[in-house]
Amino acid sequence: MSQAELTLFNPINKPLAGKVAVVTGGSRGIGAAIAKVLAKNGAYVVINYQLRMDCAKAVVKEIEEQGGFSCAIQSDVSKPNDVKNLIEEVIKRYGQIDILINNAGITRDRTFRKLSNEEWGEVIDVNLNSVFYTTSEVINHMLEQNYGRIINISSIIGQAGGFGQTNYAASKAGIIGLTKSLALETAKNGITVNSVCPGFIETEMVEEMPENVRENIVSKIPMKRLGKTDEIAEAVLFLIQANYITGQSINVNGGLYM
Repeated sequence: MSQAELTLFNPINKPLAGKVAVVTGGSRGIGAAIAKVLAKNGAYVVINYQLRMDCAKAVVKEIEEQGGFSCAIQSDVSKPNDVKNLIEEVIKRYGQIDILINNAGITRDRTFRKLSNEEWGEVIDVNLNSVFYTTSEVINHMLEQNYGRIINISSIIGQAGGFGQTNYAASKAGIIGLTKSLALETAKNGITVNSVCPGFIETEMVEEMPENVRENIVSKIPMKRLGKTDEIAEAVLFLIQANYITGQSINVNGGLYM
């Protein structure tokens, strides 16, 4: 599909018309909210998922019902060969990738003394190594077109730490460091690289917490509520449209960490 064809599919008055976006972990939660916002603003959105085909198809259906354009592609982004196949498929279909949202993530919470090698490695592979794999596959395309937006979803836990979350904190802190370094390398080529650090957001992961734990968290948030997935998506959209912001970590946490 050519740039002209992509633009034809999307009204030119939408800011992301003609752009192709890939959202990893885009079938649920924050990833799904980001996918919907990008599509609403004119991007053709490729939703990556690993297991939940039903959720991915539901997001695609919702986007299309609202006049947007999307597709879902299965891939385990913790595996470099899977990622290579994912990106090759996107390029084959659409000829370009303009926006990469590295959102895929998991938790395997355990106090450090009880944390196994497998629990450490699995979180690092999915949360951090996947960012390297996906970005490695798209960066040359972005350099050739002198344009790209890479946004990595980190976390407040990567900034402040979290009890029983050394693996998760390390992976999310690593994302921030990767973001800053890559931003330095690509700034002159029309590519911006930023991260968004959500606080505690209304997702399945937070909903699974015991009620007393959730209440304790909310009591410490200056805004006295959990964040919404749409509020993370709004920050992502802002960074995509910003031309002079790179290497930054944008906190969306209700004032919990400043």
